[in-house]
Amino acid sequence: MERITENLSTPITRECDVLVAGGGVAGIAAALAAARQGSKVILLEKQFMLGGLATAGLVTIYLPLCDGKGHQVSFGIAEELFHLSIKYGYEAKYPTAWLEGGSIEEKAKQRFEVRYNAQLFALAAERLLSEEGVTILYGTSVCNVAMDHDKISAVIVENKSGRTAIKVHSVIDATGDADICAMAGEETALFGPGNILAAWHYYEHGRGYDLSMLGFSEIPEEDRTEDTKPLIARRFQGIDGQELSEMVQLSHGRILEEVIKKQQENPAYMPVTIATIPQIRMTRRIVGRYTLDTADDRKEFEDSIGMIGNWRKRGPVYEVPFRSLYGSKVKNLITAGRNISSTDAMWDVTRVIPVCAVTGEAAGVAASLADDFKALDVAFLQQKLTDAGVRLFYDQL
Repeated sequence: MERITENLSTPITRECDVLVAGGGVAGIAAALAAARQGSKVILLEKQFMLGGLATAGLVTIYLPLCDGKGHQVSFGIAEELFHLSIKYGYEAKYPTAWLEGGSIEEKAKQRFEVRYNAQLFALAAERLLSEEGVTILYGTSVCNVAMDHDKISAVIVENKSGRTAIKVHSVIDATGDADICAMAGEETALFGPGNILAAWHYYEHGRGYDLSMLGFSEIPEEDRTEDTKPLIARRFQGIDGQELSEMVQLSHGRILEEVIKKQQENPAYMPVTIATIPQIRMTRRIVGRYTLDTADDRKEFEDSIGMIGNWRKRGPVYEVPFRSLYGSKVKNLITAGRNISSTDAMWDVTRVIPVCAVTGEAAGVAASLADDFKALDVAFLQQKLTDAGVRLFYDQL
């Protein structure tokens, strides 16, 4: 293809201890954890709203912090953000048994999850991070990284101020697409099957508002119903600009079709909010030093940094090994959220809010302690997490 050569001299305008790329739930948790360890933290977010898919994407269900059998498995910032999401009111699925002292039998009947208001969650998260001293740069995209041998020395960004560089000590890739990993030359992998089309939106129907989960999410073939089958046969990888633009337009088209159809049944039916980012769930991830799999249910890891449940079914509990958060090539780069190292089968479990918060907290603490994650004293990291209220091992439940 034709190319243009640019002569660029990029000014270094900022520096920080920990740079967090991506302001979704993983980035929020990472920035919060690093700031609480005393680090100077800069959080980059290309939208003008925190929360990512959980807010701007309207996937407004804080999925379970429990194993589905009455035991809480995710703690620390994962639980803190759960409470923050409904601090100013909830929408549905209020977990009475969990928040009002129910018995283990009552908890087993009701998962520790809730549907929250996207806008209130985003505003509350912004206030919390600001109070903890995190510098948030909205409207800021990562363009490239500068390398010093096997470490990132600076992250190059663009926003309304132009193209600038930020000097860093350590970097947390919470982009959801492992963008920093790819730019830095770390080994990555794509989600094999690709993503189905989703067209979630909020609507008013004359008696209040509700969430339409049009397109739902990835569901095993045997569990699909007429209401949850894919909207179209095409799947989307999620890391190509043209493809994402086409996906969003298809999503918008299905929303409009749905509104027209529903208005024939109820003239009061009106859309009130549509997603402002692509509703895509699994794209690119790091190839970590350990790749978590569904077969790791109740497997013990000496380097566990927290536990997660399985939102799709009751019973499984997974310890998350620290090694699944970082790779083999870039020493001061760690991931959080849906771009940690998971098999395709496990990815749909590790992409959700509680996992983003658990891995985000671990990444934030680790990034505040070291700029070489392979050499980090994991026992020291685990003690810091334990001090913050995180339970690391299955036998602690």
